[in-house]
Amino acid sequence: MESLQELFRLHEVGARATAIEVIFTVLICFVLQLILSYSYIRTHRGRFYSQSYVHTLIIVGVVISVIIIVIGSNIARAFSLAGALSIIRFRTAIRDPRDVAYVFFAMGVGLACGSGLFTAAIILTILLSTIVVLLEATDYGRQEDKQKLLRITLPENLNYEGMFDDVLRKFTDDHTFVSVRTTSLGTMFELMYSVKIKRGISEKEMIDEIRERNGNLNVSLLLDQQSYE
Repeated sequence: MESLQELFRLHEVGARATAIEVIFTVLICFVLQLILSYSYIRTHRGRFYSQSYVHTLIIVGVVISVIIIVIGSNIARAFSLAGALSIIRFRTAIRDPRDVAYVFFAMGVGLACGSGLFTAAIILTILLSTIVVLLEATDYGRQEDKQKLLRITLPENLNYEGMFDDVLRKFTDDHTFVSVRTTSLGTMFELMYSVKIKRGISEKEMIDEIRERNGNLNVSLLLDQQSYE
């Protein structure tokens, strides 16, 4: 059996991997995926995160490492695997861009492990996880005054054009009409505004004034536009 030091060396691309090498690669990749998935859990900003997504990060990284071992330098094998994987369709939409970044993170670690670049994989995992934690701890890139999304429902018999402009000027520093659509089989309009609430202003007072004009129908104020999308 090869020594631990020999296993850490770059194995030749395309060489036949032994069972020990495959097991070692999978174990190293699994540990590194645990570290990166833990950094995702600790820095997740939402109220809830998907446990299945965390498991998927680990599985994707380990599977990628094994695929790289299987492919080696065999071009025919690479095309065969590409064709097989092309039939897979993922239906789950990823809403947070950070989640997409973590998928690439997991794939990068898996690729490095599968290629035998264990040192690079370890450095990537530790360094990037540290960077993510620092960005979260310093709240880097946070906007002081966030744009919020105001959603107003009103009957279709009312003329919505400019109907709430004076109210929005009173309570906001900036407001932009985003969209309008019909709901409830065309019996209602739903207006969308991007707004920046003035400091010291009561959001409840603004909502109350809007409800006086829209017949006391639904009014929603979302934290930001991304939460609606």
